[in-house]
Amino acid sequence: MTREEFKHLFDVHFDIVRNYIYYRSGDNELATDIAQETFMRVWEKQLRFEKNKTKGLLFKIAGDLFISSYRKQKVVLQFKLQAKPGIEDHSPEDIMQFEELKEKYETALAQMPEKQRTVFLMSRMEQLKNREIAETLNLSIKAVEKRMKQALDYVKKAISES
Repeated sequence: MTREEFKHLFDVHFDIVRNYIYYRSGDNELATDIAQETFMRVWEKQLRFEKNKTKGLLFKIAGDLFISSYRKQKVVLQFKLQAKPGIEDHSPEDIMQFEELKEKYETALAQMPEKQRTVFLMSRMEQLKNREIAETLNLSIKAVEKRMKQALDYVKKAISES
């Protein structure tokens, strides 16, 4: 693999690999580290990719590195919501309700099974279609739909509990 080929591979796939690990871990720094380690391994081993299997192999390497890292470090899952309400637009009661809802949502994400959480976040954060998620994770579309339904039910139940 030439430097130019590697640079192109890195430029095209780095963010996708990093996002995949972020969805699994909830830790942006860990995701970046694992994505970098993934490409270091590709460079060191001078791996050759078949045209349609590049993303799958990168996800496999990154997933294995994540599991290894998770076992070693016992990573505590923490998810952060991007959206914050504007203080000037909301009453103190609205802000308090939002914070309670946000806490329930974050707790639900942290406790949700990893397979469901990954599909849920790929759909909601990356706004991928079920077909794209299925291709990325090497699953059937029905499996993605089932995991998505389970994730939505899980979040709905967690938020509605008082």
